[in-house]
Amino acid sequence: MSLRHALLGALADQPRTGYALLKHFEQSLGQAWPASHSQIYPELARLRSDGLIDELATGPRRSRTYAITEGGIVEIRRWLRETEPDRRVRSDAALRVFFLWLLEPKEATALLEREQSYLRSLLARYESIREEDPVLRNRKQRAFRLALEGGIRSVRARLVSIDAALVEVRSPEW
Repeated sequence: MSLRHALLGALADQPRTGYALLKHFEQSLGQAWPASHSQIYPELARLRSDGLIDELATGPRRSRTYAITEGGIVEIRRWLRETEPDRRVRSDAALRVFFLWLLEPKEATALLEREQSYLRSLLARYESIREEDPVLRNRKQRAFRLALEGGIRSVRARLVSIDAALVEVRSPEW
């Protein structure tokens, strides 16, 4: 997946300003594909230059509202239909588990407890989103729910893994 396609998908949902896109990434898409201000704005310029999005309006403080074009819809559908996903996963948190052996037991425990706390908080946030609007009215809402449920299951699995790691680093053999 690329930032390009994440932006096209977000704009296929509805027109947005660059700031609204940034917030959308922070609250939703960023769980699958994080992006920063410094990445989003240059990509919007490229998408516009390529004719995949249009600028609908300019607002206060030079904000610009973007909408996907028909060419953008064609491109995101092509990407969905014709390309294979990059299934490599990068996780700073998972990488740290490989190197727990470099820490004293109390430090390793503290690291894992911080990750456990973060994951519990994330799970609570996802579950509260799920409770906000349980009625699924259309395919878009159903797709969003599928992504949310996948996120919930993924976080739960990560919590099981962290719990097992905590048992290990708390054992006398560690």
